[in-house]
This record gives sequence, structure tokens and C-alpha cells, in this order.
Amino acid sequence: MPKKTSKFQFVPFLICLFIPLFVGFLGSMLTLDSVKTWYLTINKPAFNPPNAVFGPVWSLLYILMGISSYLVWKKRKTTMGYSWAVGIYILQLLLNLMWSYLFFYQHQIGFALIEIGLLLLTIIINAFIFYRIDKTAGWLFVPYILWVSFASYLTYSISLLN
Repeated sequence: MPKKTSKFQFVPFLICLFIPLFVGFLGSMLTLDSVKTWYLTINKPAFNPPNAVFGPVWSLLYILMGISSYLVWKKRKTTMGYSWAVGIYILQLLLNLMWSYLFFYQHQIGFALIEIGLLLLTIIINAFIFYRIDKTAGWLFVPYILWVSFASYLTYSISLLN
């Protein structure tokens, strides 16, 4: 007999949404000045998206992360390794923020390239761990994996051009 899932809980859902969106907000604060100055002056590949694309894409990805974390949170009482799932989730959020700091705030493209490789690996691990807890939660990380894969290639290309 399938396990009964708990009913929707609005406040925990909002908290789960708030956490990645807040990380995204902090990251945007680190990038704000550089996007208008430094980033305009560096060489970028032809496939670099317009700046207007990044905000909506990242907002959607942070929302998907929040939904995913809520689905995992709902199963916290019946999941062995829940603390491990939370730990890897927090780590990938911190690495996400660190990339913005290194690339945009410190203008350290080479270090940002190394860091985004670690970020991508951590996101993939996070997706697998979440998938083992809740399949939908794991699948919700796929767009994030795809976007950070693209961002990794973009960072690599920018590092070659500068």
C-alpha cells in the first residue's frame, strides 16, 4: 500500500521558496554594479544571452529549487539521510552565491570557472539525493543542471576571451 503523503503546508512552502530566492537576491546584490560596468567591458562569446534573460531564468530556477526542497522537507520524518540532503542543498546554494562573488564582485574569472565546476558537481549530487527521496524533487533540478552547464561553458568561453 502506498504511503500517504502529508497535506500541503503553506508556511513551510513559503520558507522553502524564500531560502533560494534570498540566496538569489544576495547574488544579485553582488552582481548589480559589475553588470553595468565591468561586465560590459569584457569580451563575451556570440552565444552570450542578453542581460535581460538572466534575472527571469534565475528566478524560475530558485523557485524550482524551493519547490523541490519543500517536497523533500515533507518526507523528512520518513527519510533516512534527510540531514545529508539538507547539507548538500545548503552547500550548493552557498556555491551558487560564491560564483557570483568570484565572477562579478571580485572579477576572478579563472577562480569562478573552477568554482562553477564544483557547483555543477554539487547540483548533480543534490539532484540525485533529492530524487532518492522524492522523484519529482530530483527532476525539478534538471533545468538548474542544464542552465549551470550552459553557464559553465559560458564562463569557460569568457575566461578564454579575457
